[in-house]
Amino acid sequence: MADAEDTAIGVLVWLAGEPELMGRFLALTGLEAGNLREAAREPGFLAGVLEFLMNHEPTLMEFCAATGTRPEDVTRAFHALGGSSQA
Repeated sequence: MADAEDTAIGVLVWLAGEPELMGRFLALTGLEAGNLREAAREPGFLAGVLEFLMNHEPTLMEFCAATGTRPEDVTRAFHALGGSSQA
């Protein structure tokens, strides 16, 4: 599970460097930048970060290219963190 958490945290860090995508993530989740740290402690948050990425293939592929992560590793991490198979 640590690898899955590391993958999700990596996505969050990458999003932080992509203002437009981070803005979209915040808008879709209803979060604000100031309460991300608090939200990250909630069950399901990290799976939600991965789900956000997986729900838009161009963004997923951009993340994978930028970080050297394989798309299937993102999917595996999502499921390890309790994400549903509907994503």
